[in-house]
Amino acid sequence: MQHLQFNKNSWFMKNMKNLFFAFCMLAAYNTGFAQSNVLNAHTAAEIGDESIEEIYAKADGPIPYEYVNERDVIFQKKVWEVLPADQRQNLIYFFPLEPTSDRTPLWNVLKDAVMNGKITEVYQDENFSKKLDLRDLATRFVRTDTAEYGKEQYMLEGRIDEQYIYDVELRPTDVKEYRVMGMYYLDRNAGELKYRILGLAPVVTDLATKGEEYEQAVPIFWIFFPDARETLYNTYAYNERNSAMRTNFDYLFNARRFSATIYKADNIYGDRNISDYVRENAMMQLLEAERIKESIRDLEDDLWNY
Repeated sequence: MQHLQFNKNSWFMKNMKNLFFAFCMLAAYNTGFAQSNVLNAHTAAEIGDESIEEIYAKADGPIPYEYVNERDVIFQKKVWEVLPADQRQNLIYFFPLEPTSDRTPLWNVLKDAVMNGKITEVYQDENFSKKLDLRDLATRFVRTDTAEYGKEQYMLEGRIDEQYIYDVELRPTDVKEYRVMGMYYLDRNAGELKYRILGLAPVVTDLATKGEEYEQAVPIFWIFFPDARETLYNTYAYNERNSAMRTNFDYLFNARRFSATIYKADNIYGDRNISDYVRENAMMQLLEAERIKESIRDLEDDLWNY
């Protein structure tokens, strides 16, 4: 009898392991693929062609957000976070600096999608109050300048040769950080604390100061994140742990696969920044950011304790 029970347990554990392995393979299949067609290509020109699996995955699109009934939200907290470029976990959002055969810098993806009309919900501020059109956006990416010789020529001759006129363009190397605005909310039906991204902003070198001795960085625009999900879903990112299993930026952002620090949370003082009331002390600002994060996490624990 004991031997029979042991066999049953062994059979159960074996099948559970097989089920877990199958689940992991399915998850890996859904999150990404190896370099397109590299193992099945007959010629070098076929490398990069999409496989039938990739075509089906892109046709499905990103997983839609679930509907949230406002009456089921018993708590919500809006926070603004910064993703700095000097954190190793965030390097995937800043590299490569130039497009490769199968990867494109995130900055190029966002800029091209905005200019091509694939992303239309683009605003000047984080409150989504002033929408930007293509004419406004075009002037934010390129600045026309004149060389010193051209300025001297204008002073002497009243004209400037074309060879002294050049364009200053923002490049992926000019992206200093990304800012993310999201909402933590407590769903009473699910009984858990959830998070949803609302806005995304690249912080780049200000064109007016680029090339100067003291450059400044500013958020160039704010994107309403749900409108960018389709574009981010169709853009593959590098998986450092296993390059055979690529993933996409939509998954990375929604899974919070980044290292971020809270720099602002909604409050009665007009949503002021932490640096406005904790001044000239970087360590205390970090501690305040952690305090806000812990206070949000404690809400879910308190839900089950009381």
